[in-house]
Amino acid sequence: MSTRDLYVKAGHDQGVPGRDPLAWEVPATGAARFSWEYDQGRERLLKLYQKGKDKQWDGATRIDWGLEVDPLDPLGTPDEAMSIHGTRYWDLMSAAERGELRKHYASWQFSQFLHGEQGAMVCAARIVESVPDLDAKLYSATQTMDEARHAEIYGRFLHEKIGMLYPVNDNLQALLGDTLRDSRWDMPYLGMQVLIEGLALAAFGMIRDTTDKPLPQQILAYVMQDEARHVAFGRMALRDYYKQLSDAELREREEFVIEGCYLMRDRLRGVEVLENFGIPQRDAEECSERSEYLQLFRQLLFSRIVPCVKDIGLWGKRLQQAYVDMGVFEMGDSNLDRLMAQDEEIAEKLDAERFAAEERDRVAEVSATIASGAADGAGSAGSA
Repeated sequence: MSTRDLYVKAGHDQGVPGRDPLAWEVPATGAARFSWEYDQGRERLLKLYQKGKDKQWDGATRIDWGLEVDPLDPLGTPDEAMSIHGTRYWDLMSAAERGELRKHYASWQFSQFLHGEQGAMVCAARIVESVPDLDAKLYSATQTMDEARHAEIYGRFLHEKIGMLYPVNDNLQALLGDTLRDSRWDMPYLGMQVLIEGLALAAFGMIRDTTDKPLPQQILAYVMQDEARHVAFGRMALRDYYKQLSDAELREREEFVIEGCYLMRDRLRGVEVLENFGIPQRDAEECSERSEYLQLFRQLLFSRIVPCVKDIGLWGKRLQQAYVDMGVFEMGDSNLDRLMAQDEEIAEKLDAERFAAEERDRVAEVSATIASGAADGAGSAGSA
């Protein structure tokens, strides 16, 4: 079935007359840069490039797509996570309607993951084109493949297991557009590697650590294993480069981060989902703002961004004050390296548990076959 047939109608008109609503063109700016220096590179970045090559995997085989998913409860989402829980809108819903709401929320979340991964793929390709250093080009090429795999996986999950997609959120699209239109070569790093991917990582992790559904857990764990390398790459490249910039140039990038963080925070309300259930936009916004679960969710989503921004050297007074206003300033002291190491360990542990279980099942099947053959042989001998 065509993706066009699976998109839900948005709560407001996102289309432009005469344009294909499933296509978006962003004018490209900036220069394509070549480097004829092939023998030298930063050792730590080349090691990351080697790791990127070693860790390539196939989403069609590593993930167990035979696992069943209930479209009306794909993530095991508790009632309290629904932004209208405890309101009159929730009380008036039947059990079937609440299941449909869970389906829409999961579709909306994973659709934004999908759109973000396509954006990451385009940004990684842009980095290959525009970054001046060959070692960074080499690593970005592996990341482009990673992001293609992630888009493939999220698209397959939405098509085959949920059967519904949501259009790209306005705020996510705005940040992607700002990132891609900027002619400075470091902006795809900053907009995608730090902001969009940092926030996505936190969202992936919260769902990965709370869902009891094995298929989305596998998807998120394996995607996060890749993303840990991507964030490390962005930190290395930007930390080196931003040491060379003037105070004025750093302030420009801090303003971009501030605007991007507000866009990302406002992206997470899911108002368009509630509008599709007949809830007026103002009421939907109020429910999302008042939800204690979503307030905590929004705050924790910056656990990956704030320490990364601080680490790369963007920590001026205005940026710090913006994080104070958002209530996330303290996250600047989080140990980002430990979080990334945990992401890799969780994926490796999941692999080990899955393969051990498969081996036990295989041994049991072989043993049962042998026992069955022995019993048949004994029966034949008795008959003789």
